[in-house]
Amino acid sequence: MDILILNGPNLNLLGRREPGIYGTRSFDDFFPELETAFPQATLTHFQSNHEGELLDKLHEIGFTHHGIVLNAGGYTHTSVALADAVAAIAVPVVEVHLSNLHAREDFRQKSLLGKNCAGSISGFGLESYRLAVQWFVNQQPKKVGFRVS
Repeated sequence: MDILILNGPNLNLLGRREPGIYGTRSFDDFFPELETAFPQATLTHFQSNHEGELLDKLHEIGFTHHGIVLNAGGYTHTSVALADAVAAIAVPVVEVHLSNLHAREDFRQKSLLGKNCAGSISGFGLESYRLAVQWFVNQQPKKVGFRVS
């Protein structure tokens, strides 16, 4: 089972960026725990601060993997292009956020991506990623490119 974790802008600063909101651990420190927790899955991750690179990665992986865990960061609330890419690909996407978006500023409470995702997980810090990967593992897809409706 191949799962990509795709992180958007500013997530390269986890552990240093607003630790009261986003915690004190980097994603790179957390990732090996995910790999250990899910030996039945091949996990890869990619981070970019550039919208076009995130789009390119969705297009590249979106027809070959079993799932994508997407934390689009601030693009969640602004990117019609990312929302369209998630809608266009065959692979299911689970949207994740470290903080509880509903407890944040008004503009953060609207996700342009969510309606095109299999589900959304927010508010559990880095554990949000673990919950998303667990969902994919629980689905036990029979073939690449399954889509949850």
